[in-house]
Amino acid sequence: MQYWLMKSEPADASIDDVLALPKQTIAWYGVRNYQARNFMRDVMRVGDGVLFYHSSCAEPGIAGIAEVASTAYPDDTQFDPNSKYFDPKATQETPRWVMVDVRALKKTRLLSLAEIRSLPALAEMRILQKGNRLSITPVSAVEWKCLMGLLK
Repeated sequence: MQYWLMKSEPADASIDDVLALPKQTIAWYGVRNYQARNFMRDVMRVGDGVLFYHSSCAEPGIAGIAEVASTAYPDDTQFDPNSKYFDPKATQETPRWVMVDVRALKKTRLLSLAEIRSLPALAEMRILQKGNRLSITPVSAVEWKCLMGLLK
């Protein structure tokens, strides 16, 4: 099993929004970074653990626990000329971008970025590394266990 931190802007899709959806599942669309895409396409598996992270908001941080609920499949927004995620180089025959479904399992207390930064055991987390802007990052088993202890 792998573990992931996946960022979502709460104005677009918050943990509360996903928990309110049928099957508490959302398609993780709009990823337009090749490394994040490759994580979804090549590494993620159904059942992998997900830290649902609220970004681009007043207080960013981990807001819930989720799981990967599907294998990767083409992101339809790449084909829609009216979408901000449209990619004119993508075709149905050769899609460039993928998404996975993510199922929210529970809302947690907000574990803020500041609190994460303050913990020496989490100093190596990818989200804390200088210059990291990826919307999807791997989380080690040790980091996952530490975070689960903080969120219980």
